Amino acid sequence: MIPLKDDNPTKTVPVITYGLIAINCLVYFYQMTLPIRTEQLFVYQFGLIPTELIHLTDMTPSIPFPVFLSPFSSMFVHGDLMHLIGNMLYLWIFGNNVEDYFGHVKFLAFYLLSGLAAVALFIVFQPYGETPLVGASGAIAGILGAYLVLYPRARILTFIWILFFIRIIWLPAIFILGYWFVIQIIMAASSVGGTGGGVAWFAHIGGFLFGWLVIRFRRKRARQKSNSPKDNSSYYDRWH
Repeated sequence: MIPLKDDNPTKTVPVITYGLIAINCLVYFYQMTLPIRTEQLFVYQFGLIPTELIHLTDMTPSIPFPVFLSPFSSMFVHGDLMHLIGNMLYLWIFGNNVEDYFGHVKFLAFYLLSGLAAVALFIVFQPYGETPLVGASGAIAGILGAYLVLYPRARILTFIWILFFIRIIWLPAIFILGYWFVIQIIMAASSVGGTGGGVAWFAHIGGFLFGWLVIRFRRKRARQKSNSPKDNSSYYDRWH
């Protein structure tokens, strides 16, 4: 299933979402201008390599870059064009509404923190991995988790292709995103002890859970605030 668009309007222009898409595309197109060997070094230098971060040791010192910044830089590097297109499609569809909810500055912080949460869970399961983790999918997974809580009934226009069954239909977000998350769980479980097919399934799960929990926590705080008794101190002071 491939989501194409949603029917969820926004009140503001999602400038951060547009900016993130632009930066990711510019970085990828810059990668494509590099010779093959240099492009490989670029991915290794700016991607997240777990063993590098744990030991704070740079495996590719030919391009000076602080290892501790790789969790951030890895969010803007992609392995190939389809990797980029898939991530940007999800960011385009779901990012604007979540940005509308948070506001521009808080949304950017949320996006980056989702990416860090994705990196954290990935490292838990592959602490000594030497293959670079690249892509915006962990941060975008945080957006998906947030969207699921905020807009579960929003309709998503979805392309479905199962053998000879091909349809484009509207489906609720809770179904599309719930299905997506279940697939991540299944693939992550099947990848334990293996290669995982080159996909960082645990990073997706980490980002998604972070986004889901943040919105749940914010809503719980909002409910507690709205249900708390009003401050009557001024009234009390007048009569005592």
